[in-house]
Formats: sequence, C-alpha cells, structure tokens
Amino acid sequence: MAKENNNYKPRLLVKYNEVVHKYLSDRLGIQNAMRIPKLEKVVLNMGLGDAKENKKWLTSGVEELTTIAGQKAVITISKKAISNFKIREGDPVGIRVTLRGNKMYEYLDRFISVASPRIRDFRGLSAKGFDGRGNYNFGVTEQIIFPEIDYDKINNIRGLNISIVTTGETDEEAYELLVALGLPIRQKKKKIEEGAEA
Repeated sequence: MAKENNNYKPRLLVKYNEVVHKYLSDRLGIQNAMRIPKLEKVVLNMGLGDAKENKKWLTSGVEELTTIAGQKAVITISKKAISNFKIREGDPVGIRVTLRGNKMYEYLDRFISVASPRIRDFRGLSAKGFDGRGNYNFGVTEQIIFPEIDYDKINNIRGLNISIVTTGETDEEAYELLVALGLPIRQKKKKIEEGAEA
C-alpha cells in the first residue's frame, strides 16, 4: 500500500486554515485560537432494514458506501430484537463509515462542489438539522448524486444520513463554521417568518 504524502493537504483544510479560522474568530468574537470551532468527524449511515432477506443488497450497499466515502464501510448490527420490524438481535440493519482527518475534508469538498449540485430541485440544506450541541445532520435521498457511483451497476436507490460533528459548543458556532466552509445550508429564518409559513 502506498504511503500517504505528508505534504499533501486537502483543499478544504487549506481554506479552513487560511480563511475560515480568522473569519470565525472575528465573527464569533472568540480570542482563544483553540476554542474556534473546527470539524471533528463525518459519519455516513445507510439503513438497510431488508438486508437480512437479501444478502446481495447488503454487499452492494457496503461497496457503494465504501466507494462514496473512500474508506471501508462497516456493517451495523441490531443490539436488540424488535418484533414489529421482524428484527432479531444480531441482524444486519445498516452500514456506517466514520471519516476523520484528510479523508473527512476530501469527502466534504466533493459533496459541496460535485454532489450537492446534482440533487434534484436543490435549494440548499435545511437549517433545522442542528442538535443543540454543535453537530449537524442531514439526509440524502439518492446515493446516485455521488459521481463515484455507476448508475448502471446499482440494484436499488438508497438514501443515506450524514452527520457532521464539530467542536462548536452551540448551533450558531457550528452553523457559521459549515457555511464558511461552503456547505449549502439555507439561511436561518426568523421565528415570525416560520410562523407565517406554517
């Protein structure tokens, strides 16, 4: 296996170091450089409730998620039996990949610049995906938005959930970080506008 080039830095990491870090310090009023929010990890999850009936789908799901992430995907198994869903303890229920470091920045860069513009009727990601602790979750309904996926070789359209974990302590810090990096999140609307739309 080829050694990773130590001088190589992903484009998004360079952007963070050279532009975003200073911008966040000014924007959020944080003086301590260690307190400025940064990306910690990106977790990709693909649920496969029907995997135990069809092993082929599980195999192709693992291959697809591995191709998308650029890192080997692992199968998640159920910790307990759920009779309503006909799931026994130990049944495969999904696939997961956790990306850190350069691979995380590479993946996010590809998502921002290549995959997100390919989403049908895309008007930006929802600003409601923050969890109150500086993490952001959103779903993608079709894995075919990723150019790495060969449309002719897939047997099923599958969605996946993407969780971005940051060191931000609040939703505002995480929001400012992700928008500054270029993630296409819609602007947060004022409460009055939300009330009018409801």
